[in-house]
Amino acid sequence: MNTLKLKNMKTIKLLALLFISSLAIGCSSDDDGNDDDHDSEEELITTVIYTLANNADNTDVVTLTFTDLDGEGGADGIYDISGPLTANATYTGGIKLWNATENPAEDITLEVEDEADEHEFFYSSTAGLTITKTDVDGDGNPVGIATTVTTGSAATGSLTVILKHEPTKPNDGTATGAGGSTDVEVSYSIEVQ
Repeated sequence: MNTLKLKNMKTIKLLALLFISSLAIGCSSDDDGNDDDHDSEEELITTVIYTLANNADNTDVVTLTFTDLDGEGGADGIYDISGPLTANATYTGGIKLWNATENPAEDITLEVEDEADEHEFFYSSTAGLTITKTDVDGDGNPVGIATTVTTGSAATGSLTVILKHEPTKPNDGTATGAGGSTDVEVSYSIEVQ
C-alpha cells in the first residue's frame, strides 16, 4: 500500500509541475504578442547633438550639444556650443539622440529612423537661420534628422529643436500645428558672425 501511495504522490507532483510549466509558457507567449504594439514606453533622451558642417569650408563644423543625464525635473541640462556659425553660409546638419544612462549609450536616433512615420523634428530660430528638412519617411513626409541650414547676416538668437511623437502628417510645418506629443525640446543660444 505504501508503494501505491508513493506512485500516486509522484504522479500528482509530475502533473502539478506540467500544469505550472504550461502556465509559464502561456504567459510568455502572451508577452511576445505585444511586439506589434506601438504604444510602448517613451525612450529616455539624455543627449541631443546637432552637428552643422559648412558646405564651403570643411574646417567649419559647429556642434550644438545638450546633455541632461537625470532627465526632466532634476538638475538643469548643460548646453555646449562649439563656436559661432559663419554668416551667409550653408551648412549640412545632422541630429543624434542618445540615452547615456545605458552602458554603452543607446542611440535613440535609430528608433526615430525606424519609426519615421511616427516622428518629426521641428526647427525654429530667432537668429535668422533657415532650416530645411532633407529626409523623408516612407510616405514622403519630412522627418528632420538630416537638414540644410542657411545663415544670414551676423546675428545672435536661439535655435530650438523639438521632436514630436505621432504628429499629424502632413502638417503645417510647425510643432504646434503638428500636434502629437513632445519627446524632446531644446533651445540653443546661437551666434552668427
